[in-house]
Amino acid sequence: MSEEIIARIAKELNITIEQVNNTLKLLEEDCTVPFIARYRKEATKGLDEEQILHIQKQYDYLQKLQERKENVLKLIGEQGKLTDEIRKAVMEADKLSIVEDIYRPYAQKKKTRAATAIKLGLQPLADWMMSCPEEGSCEEEAMKYITEEVKNIRDALQGAMDIIAEAVSDNPKQRWAFKDVILKSGVLKTALKKDAKDDDKVYEMYYDRSEKISTLQDHRIMAIDRAEKAKVIAVTFVYDEEHLEAEALKNLTHGKTTIADNYLQMASKDGCERLLFPSIEREIRSELSARAQGRSIEVFSMNLEKLLLQAPLKGRVVLGFDPGFANGCKLAVIDETGKMLTVSKIFPFRGKATPEGMDRAKKEVLRLIRKYGVQIIAIGNGTASRESEKLCAELIQENSLDVQYAIVSEAGASVWSAQEDAREEFPDLAVEERSAVSIGRRLLDPLAELIKIDPKSIGVGQYQHDLPQKQLSERLDEVVMKAVNRTGADLNTASVDLLTHISGLNKGIAKEIVRYRDENGRFTDRKQLLKVKKLGPKAYTQCAGFLRITEGDEPLDQTSIHPESYDAAKALMKACGIERLGQEDISFPKEKVEGLGIDSYTLQDIEDAIRQPLRDYR
Repeated sequence: MSEEIIARIAKELNITIEQVNNTLKLLEEDCTVPFIARYRKEATKGLDEEQILHIQKQYDYLQKLQERKENVLKLIGEQGKLTDEIRKAVMEADKLSIVEDIYRPYAQKKKTRAATAIKLGLQPLADWMMSCPEEGSCEEEAMKYITEEVKNIRDALQGAMDIIAEAVSDNPKQRWAFKDVILKSGVLKTALKKDAKDDDKVYEMYYDRSEKISTLQDHRIMAIDRAEKAKVIAVTFVYDEEHLEAEALKNLTHGKTTIADNYLQMASKDGCERLLFPSIEREIRSELSARAQGRSIEVFSMNLEKLLLQAPLKGRVVLGFDPGFANGCKLAVIDETGKMLTVSKIFPFRGKATPEGMDRAKKEVLRLIRKYGVQIIAIGNGTASRESEKLCAELIQENSLDVQYAIVSEAGASVWSAQEDAREEFPDLAVEERSAVSIGRRLLDPLAELIKIDPKSIGVGQYQHDLPQKQLSERLDEVVMKAVNRTGADLNTASVDLLTHISGLNKGIAKEIVRYRDENGRFTDRKQLLKVKKLGPKAYTQCAGFLRITEGDEPLDQTSIHPESYDAAKALMKACGIERLGQEDISFPKEKVEGLGIDSYTLQDIEDAIRQPLRDYR
């Protein structure tokens, strides 16, 4: 592992080199991020999932950067153009984009005007002109390069100017300086296209708008990108082009007076207008979009994490209420474990609502509440939600029921209802009836239910279809991974979807766990996981601590303590006179703990688990 890269990451995160080193070694050993964060705190000194992920991603990026640097130096060296200055600039570059800018003048280009001119042998003429000669004549010099392919002086000079124009565009220091000027003082202007179609005036505020690039907010960038993609607006940059063109000419001639002034001026202007400015503008647009997309993904991920980690309402019988007008309201009763007990349908709002229709609907809801002991109603927040809320509130008041209701987001419920997993679980239910089940379960245990749905369908972010889908999916998968493993799962009730996201497991192993459970009954000991097909010792080490067993043979199986620390936990309980987990007045006197040889991080986690064995992170 590169010491330079490790030192840089340590500096970025303000942690020690040892922490980065140990984390990378654990990742190389195929330890998962949740496992490292939870059970290898002594090695990482308590780094959390986000820090570990940053180390993983940044190390991969910096390795690619280092490889590209070496490749670029080799390619420039093969051309015999590698100088100490170029080598120093490449080695000091901290971004791939900077390395590519340095390499740009030396890259083998295809089908550019300059590349064609170089093939025709006009590079020496361009070099002579860029040397700013004070004597002679450009036309006379150009005559030396007339061939069958370069037919006249004009063609020779034009070819030389094409080469010079590309040199102006490829100058990395000039490119960086101009880009900085445009970023600081430039304006982004949007205007309505002549043939634009925006009947609902969705993008009206961008029909004629100007804003400094430096103050552009991320949501505006996303909206501008979308409007441009929809061919509603045209986007242009406004900045002092004349000033930059003058600077480019000065950089080209170094302030000297030369007989090639006119040609150098034309070439420099062409290089700026045709190549450099459009290239910088594209680069800035790309960076603005990437920044806005990155922050949008972070907002998306934060919203998803909050949604997944909502506190569950465990131990309640729930009535899932999926509102609707013409197609009626779908009802599903869910027991304390999430099992569906029955489904029904009412039509209080179809057509012109009548007192009789409303009365029939209320009677059916009341029947379900009394028959199954419903304690809370989960009402979907979609169509007819307000009317359904009013119906439930009146019903509770009129019958003095000890029942509560809550409005629940139904985003993605219809998506799950049509999935293969939903059809397998409820083959006899219609799609809309499955939606009512999903709404009810979301209140009972949001994480266990929402985990079944593609995060992009849950409705917690804007512009999701405009975001890079691979990057979005990877980030949301990380959030799901973090949420599931911080919470853990009950080994005897967890679904395949939930188990799939547990550290060390995949969908295949998750299915085998459920199959083993169906064939052999409840798990009574974590060690039984080793009897599951496809689940070997390595996967067991990674997953065991995140899977809980209540009322099993080993009391510690209900806690977040890893089996590898059971001996330490039992020694701690014995030393401190603790007879059972969660008993009152538990204390861990320092003098009794010190001689046990348990590291401080593991000790703290064991103590917390002994005090609150069934604690839910949410």
